[in-house]
Amino acid sequence: MDKIGFGIIGCGNISGTHRKAIEAVELAELVACCDVVEEKGRAWAEDAGLGSNYHRDLEEMLARDDIQAVCVCTPSGLHAEHAIMAAEAGKHILCEKPLDVTLRKIDDMIAAAERNKVKMAGVFQRRTYESTRRVREAVRTGVLGKLVVGDCYQKYFRSHEYYASGDWRATWELDGGGALMNQGVHGIDLITYLMGPVKRVSAYCRRLVRNIAVEDTAVAIVEYENGALGVLEGTTSVTPGSGCEVEISGDNGTVGLSGDTITTWKIPGLEGEEGKAAEEGTASDPLALAATGHVAHVQDLCEAILNDREPAIPGREARRAVELIKAIYKSSREGGATVELPLSYVDDGPGI
Repeated sequence: MDKIGFGIIGCGNISGTHRKAIEAVELAELVACCDVVEEKGRAWAEDAGLGSNYHRDLEEMLARDDIQAVCVCTPSGLHAEHAIMAAEAGKHILCEKPLDVTLRKIDDMIAAAERNKVKMAGVFQRRTYESTRRVREAVRTGVLGKLVVGDCYQKYFRSHEYYASGDWRATWELDGGGALMNQGVHGIDLITYLMGPVKRVSAYCRRLVRNIAVEDTAVAIVEYENGALGVLEGTTSVTPGSGCEVEISGDNGTVGLSGDTITTWKIPGLEGEEGKAAEEGTASDPLALAATGHVAHVQDLCEAILNDREPAIPGREARRAVELIKAIYKSSREGGATVELPLSYVDDGPGI
């Protein structure tokens, strides 16, 4: 086939970024969209130049022969339901973060993709940055020496109006959590992508500012499997928001990231290209997201389909960030008790 036909499931905020990414990839073509809110879906389709290719019924859209892949852009707690439907219809899947809000549902969607022999990729655009590649290479090649600490600080601002903009937001059932599961999942994935898996965690999650059911602030101390320690911090209630910052130190050097910029590169004998980080657009405005990372994800999924290989971030890889967040929530529920990973389904509960 010349192009991979894509359908969009869910026409909310993030769907526009997926649309831009599909339009930017030569191997991809946007074919149709689906949303249960007809007025919103039809307006989205018209704006995207899709004409009448709007569907209110997901099964109807998934029955189209000109769609080979879908982007799942619905509320987080519906991801598994929609991904499983897509898999059973033989469609490949690019699923927004997090894959879903419970490990059991994530495992169900992974199993459905494997059973139906379709590709399923998760969205973590920070992995696609060149700066991330360079820092990961520094860690993996050992130039930092013995790893000592790996920290991730995510300070965002989300207004009362943001949380009121959708009845699914800040709910355990559909958002799966707050500052960590919605915004912080990106940094959680990034630091574990760089440092490796976490062995144990102790954490506190709180509602300090916002009148919501989920956490607006969380702090965790982690021990990685490689023996290093770290601090993970996430909040959506500070002014101004400053985005995601990562710093990794070994006994031979330190590297740091702010957004998509390397801000610290202190390794004796190795020159770096440190830059001054620009303000991260999504630190205070969730709509200020550039499509660059999503372009890489769409390109990767198309190539994975055409070359019959695994996507760069397959489902089992994207699952790990949710598992760590679930461990943080469990620790907080138990008063900061140490929680060992991996988790069982019995620990797969909500947070504070």
